[in-house]
Amino acid sequence: MKLLLVDDEADFLNTLLKRMKRRDVDVAGVNSGEAALEWLETHPADVIILDVRMPGMDGIETLRAIKKHHPLVEVIMLTGHASMEVAIEGMEMGAFDYLMKPMDMDDLLYKAEDAFKKKTIHENKIQRRVKNLV
Repeated sequence: MKLLLVDDEADFLNTLLKRMKRRDVDVAGVNSGEAALEWLETHPADVIILDVRMPGMDGIETLRAIKKHHPLVEVIMLTGHASMEVAIEGMEMGAFDYLMKPMDMDDLLYKAEDAFKKKTIHENKIQRRVKNLV
């Protein structure tokens, strides 16, 4: 699983990156929605952990762009604010799930693994359909 973390809080992002790498997760991190979109142009990702509230391009705008250009990538929204409206909007736009900050590391990894399984199932279905067409 290739994981991308997107969060404008440098300390939080760096801590999460270190904790993920200690668990042998293939992970990278960027500090904005714009940087995430640029990164995705040259690096594949299976799952993105995306902060909702960021300056510039916020999490919802970033989610919209990710789903437009990389529809199979699964996105888990992170929010430090108890905003059910944002969580519901993200789910309606195709987010896999959401977590509230601070979150338990095991919960985050569990959701990321579930999201990766969902992506793999979708990719396998597409491959089977393509084979049946040929």
